[in-house]
Amino acid sequence: MKFLTRTIWILSFISLLTDIASEMLYPIMPIYLKTIGFSVLLIGILEGLAEATAGLSKGYFGNLSDHLNKRAPFVRLGYTLSAFSKPMMALTVYPLWIFLARTADRLGKGIRTGARDAMLSDEATPATKGRVFGFHRSMDTLGAVLGPTLALLYLYFYPGRYRMLFLLAFLPGMLAISLSFCLKDRNAQPKEKKSTVSFFSFLHYWKNSPVIYRKLVAGLLIFTLCNSSDVFLLLKVKQAGLNDVSTIGVYIFYNLVYAIAAFPLGVLADRIGLKKIFLAGLLLFVMVYIGMTAIGSWYWYGLLFLLYGLYAGATEGISKAWISNITEKGNTTTAIGTFTAFQSICTMLASALTGWLWFRFGAGTAFLITAMMAFAVVLYILFAIPEPRNDK
Repeated sequence: MKFLTRTIWILSFISLLTDIASEMLYPIMPIYLKTIGFSVLLIGILEGLAEATAGLSKGYFGNLSDHLNKRAPFVRLGYTLSAFSKPMMALTVYPLWIFLARTADRLGKGIRTGARDAMLSDEATPATKGRVFGFHRSMDTLGAVLGPTLALLYLYFYPGRYRMLFLLAFLPGMLAISLSFCLKDRNAQPKEKKSTVSFFSFLHYWKNSPVIYRKLVAGLLIFTLCNSSDVFLLLKVKQAGLNDVSTIGVYIFYNLVYAIAAFPLGVLADRIGLKKIFLAGLLLFVMVYIGMTAIGSWYWYGLLFLLYGLYAGATEGISKAWISNITEKGNTTTAIGTFTAFQSICTMLASALTGWLWFRFGAGTAFLITAMMAFAVVLYILFAIPEPRNDK
């Protein structure tokens, strides 16, 4: 475990605390939004716009971080903004305010993501990036286990009192902010080039990036177009007749599997190849969405979310490790930020499209189309993208 440096531990615990706060709210978000009058289509638009905001900001702030050669201030600001967005959701139920609060949370994610991932990359070697990103994802997702568990306990004693839960989620967020002040940049000196960084300047990186980067990111973005918000999976479970407790319980189980699987799958990816593990994860995704077209019991959905947790563990951290291994170290934040910028825009389209397909044709059609698109991406990556090398 020598690869786990002080910075990796701090970033992992910050993500743990932040995810506790976020995931206390995520599984009850669709339920809460429906109780205040949001339709399935409006929920899809809300999630999509929030992700688009995060995406565009990831590209800009990622490029700005590389330009200034600073990471810690962006990490600190991003976690602070996300923490303060939580109690905002409890102040009023007006749709415009809900959109503002949700967007503020995603903007914070956009500010911090590229800089945080660059700090993780700087702490690893090409041969250990799978396990470093996997460990961070495990800690992050452990928060996604603890957060819904706390929410479940709260709703057991105070059923239907959702607003207080948004206020309670502010507490772990404040702890994460405090811990972020322990982070320090390795090299705080800005680069010599002093040109202004425009909001869309990260787009220039796409034109000048390595060919393999563009090919890989293209495949990942096509997959993102069919990978809508997990809110729709939770709505499907709720629609099948499971109560609030069972719905949250399934989500906790998924995150527990994800948290347990991410690190060992990262270690395995370092040994046998990032591409192999990533493709295995995508195939699990296809199986889950095909399975979601059927109506089943709690046990059926438990099995599907088990596979879904394995899929997440095999893809989330590994995709960023893969990108960081095929780009220059000085452009890591911009490379990841550019990818996540386009990714969030695609997520916006995916969520809006899935919401429309569900609204127009039903959940089964929406999930089946998703599975077909994902399988096409599996074939593309299998034959068009070579295995990344880890001996740079």
